[in-house]
Amino acid sequence: MDIFEDLKKRDLIAQVTNEEKVKNLLNNKKIYFYIGFEPTADSLHVGHFVQIMIASRMQKAGHIPIILFGGATALIGDPSGKTDMRKMLTREQIEYNIGCFKKQASKFIDFTPGKAMIVNNSDWLSELNYIDFLRDIGVHFSVNRMLSAECYKQRLEHGLTFFEMNYMVMQGYDFLVLNRKYGCQMQLGGDDQWSNIIAGVELVRKCDQKEVYGLTFKLLTTSEGKKMGKTEKGALWLNSQKTSPYEFYQYWRNVGDNDVINCMKMLTYLPVEEIAQYENLEGQEINKAKEILAFEITKLVHGEKEAKKCMNAAKAIFEAGRFDENMPESQLEENDITDGKILILDLLCMSELCPSKSEARRLVQQGGIAVDNEKITNIYHAVSKSDLEKGIVVRKGKKIYKKIVLLKKIID
Repeated sequence: MDIFEDLKKRDLIAQVTNEEKVKNLLNNKKIYFYIGFEPTADSLHVGHFVQIMIASRMQKAGHIPIILFGGATALIGDPSGKTDMRKMLTREQIEYNIGCFKKQASKFIDFTPGKAMIVNNSDWLSELNYIDFLRDIGVHFSVNRMLSAECYKQRLEHGLTFFEMNYMVMQGYDFLVLNRKYGCQMQLGGDDQWSNIIAGVELVRKCDQKEVYGLTFKLLTTSEGKKMGKTEKGALWLNSQKTSPYEFYQYWRNVGDNDVINCMKMLTYLPVEEIAQYENLEGQEINKAKEILAFEITKLVHGEKEAKKCMNAAKAIFEAGRFDENMPESQLEENDITDGKILILDLLCMSELCPSKSEARRLVQQGGIAVDNEKITNIYHAVSKSDLEKGIVVRKGKKIYKKIVLLKKIID
């Protein structure tokens, strides 16, 4: 398998330190490579998923992934892509997050001994003597050059702390340590990590006179260049408790027409040749490709059984206009009802379809709300208790559906 060519065909590669040597290395040798993750949350999100999928592809091609968790660097935080300093975490929070990451990553990467490994940079960074580190490692970094890096330039206007300046130095040191301990020859990462990766490549050359390589991948963005993976509730998480499988499925089912093919290439194992068959689809036909995309990604993250449930629920809602047991649901209680009814604005807020009454009012007035396929434009519209006992389906916009039911009172 020509892994480098496959990555190129999937339009994943952004920058590479030496294309010919990297291509030769990946196609003719078995190498250790690493990808770093900062454990700043208790779940992986879609941005991480791109990197996990790349590590998985590399492993399937015969290479050995080193998944590096930034147990030490997370105490500082990567300034890349941020206008403000990241929230500082405790060591206990970081260790808990690493445990969650490990469990999720194991779905995609085989961590059988000899096939992949997990390391934590706290194991070496936390033991460093500061003076020795400055003399042995810090001497190789030019502050002028560091400040020219995009990750630092955008922070200068808002204030860049010396604390954060150390991030690039420590990430570069990670590469040096992994090369010395395991013979790791390549660092992979998102394209926003290019400056940090180059720092590591150069540090290994300066300290040990060895040639190592860096390879970055395109970030998951829309055709307009906006980052993907954001929902009304925040990040699109891989943890089903933070983002339900149905919400996850629907996110991909509703991507823009111009983004379907790119997402298929980046986030599924579908062969490039098969994906090419969908490239010229237009109009209603593109919906078939969206269904395939949503099913394939949901299957990878939540399993085939869950993916089928989500697919069937979506078809029930969009095609048959009926209830499905897998449809997202909100439950109201008796004390939410006044005089046998509830006003539509209160209903939208209580069901978390709208964050505020002002937002609910705006949507109703603009025709963005429907109850059981009937458009509601009157902000004083009320839904009866009897209807809620049977259950109603509320549609927000064109793509967001939720079943709302009234919990039956339990009599002791």
